[in-house]
Formats: sequence, structure tokens, C-alpha cells
Amino acid sequence: MISRFFKNLPPYTRNFYFLFTFFFLIWMLFLDSNDVFTQLRLSRKLVDLEAQKEYYLEKIEEVRKDRHELLSDSDLLEKFARERYMMKKPTEDLYIIVAEE
Repeated sequence: MISRFFKNLPPYTRNFYFLFTFFFLIWMLFLDSNDVFTQLRLSRKLVDLEAQKEYYLEKIEEVRKDRHELLSDSDLLEKFARERYMMKKPTEDLYIIVAEE
């Protein structure tokens, strides 16, 4: 039965190297843990992570610049503390105005 099946196949498909290569390709393309679909998914994820890295590097540089400005200028530091953390001098009153949406 099996020998009949193999006799009906073209001669090159009965070759050991052809069969080995065919099964190897099927295994690598679909069955392996590093198949094509996984590689494509990981490639897209890498691109997304690199974009996030660029964003965060820009934010870090922006924060460093702001920090340098705040530490070098006492007037700017006072303004920042008043606006951001609502700090005030002991003789002042603080009024917070919330805009309606």
C-alpha cells in the first residue's frame, strides 16, 4: 500500500534530501517556537519599544533641562513651588480658582 503511494510520486519527491528539506521548512515556518509569525510579532513589538524609548529619552532630557533651570534660578524655583505645590509665605493667603468645564 505504502509502496504504491511512493511509486506514484515524482522521482524527486522520493529523494531523502527533498523530504528532509520539506519537513524542515514546514517545521521552521509553522511548528517551531521561533516560527515566522512569532518573528513578525516580535519585530513589530521591537519597533514599538524603540519608539517608546525615543519618547522617554526626550522626556528625560526635558526634565533635566527644567531641573537645571530650577536649581540655577531661585525666582523660577519659587514660582514653580507656588504653582505646582501651592506653597506660600506665612504672611500670604492662597486662593485656588478652579475653572468649570
